[in-house]
Amino acid sequence: MDATGYQTFAETPPDPADYPGMAAEMAVAGSIVFERTSISVDTLNPPPWWHFRAGADWRHPLGPDSSITNIQDHPVVHVSWQDVEAYAAWAGKELPTEAEWEFAARGGLEGADYAWGNELAPNGAMLANYWQGLFPFANQLLDGWERTSPVCTFPPNGFGLFDMIGNVWEWTKDWYTWPTERYKGRRHCCVSANPRGGRQRDSHDPTLSIPIPRKVLKGGSHLCAANYCRRYRPAARHPQPIDTTASHVGFRCISRLLKKSRAP
Repeated sequence: MDATGYQTFAETPPDPADYPGMAAEMAVAGSIVFERTSISVDTLNPPPWWHFRAGADWRHPLGPDSSITNIQDHPVVHVSWQDVEAYAAWAGKELPTEAEWEFAARGGLEGADYAWGNELAPNGAMLANYWQGLFPFANQLLDGWERTSPVCTFPPNGFGLFDMIGNVWEWTKDWYTWPTERYKGRRHCCVSANPRGGRQRDSHDPTLSIPIPRKVLKGGSHLCAANYCRRYRPAARHPQPIDTTASHVGFRCISRLLKKSRAP
């Protein structure tokens, strides 16, 4: 708990009543931490690279024995939807919509595959923190980072914004709309040109028995790879349960400029 008295989701033990069938050992405060595998694995099966770690939170990103000493210029991770909403309100800011986030990420390059153009690594240049090599066991570290990197490590986009692609996924304020019957069986990785948000009731994964709403994440993370998700693109998106925190999910806030009213 910090000086304001706020306790993040990952610092709060879950109530078993909210999760029928929860194993007793899971009813402790903690979060999900990535650990690379030692061998190649089937990336279509339930991810073997995610591990729930008791005591993992924003101050202890790898678990209770870790800290944010020497990485205070890295993005904050292990934060839930309610955490980032609370922070934005405290700071007098807010989270962007999905459309606002994507417009900002493109930096004026409409239709480009990436935030800087149509080549992922033009002339071999690393322009974002993502996974180079075969995920989740062989990272070549061509960008220099195993996990998160300091903010502003890589060049800004055309709008002067840093880290809009890679490093950590970022929460938006929009509810994720689950694919309709028309799109069943397809990978719903991207969205229409001008998303308008969705409804909370349509954001539940229909294959799960516990109806947990999901918000849209944007930007990809340091774990996105060419052989896995390729979601280091402005158009890419991901549905994140509002009660789930992880070592590759963070956020950014926006400030809105108030228009001056005309004199009567």
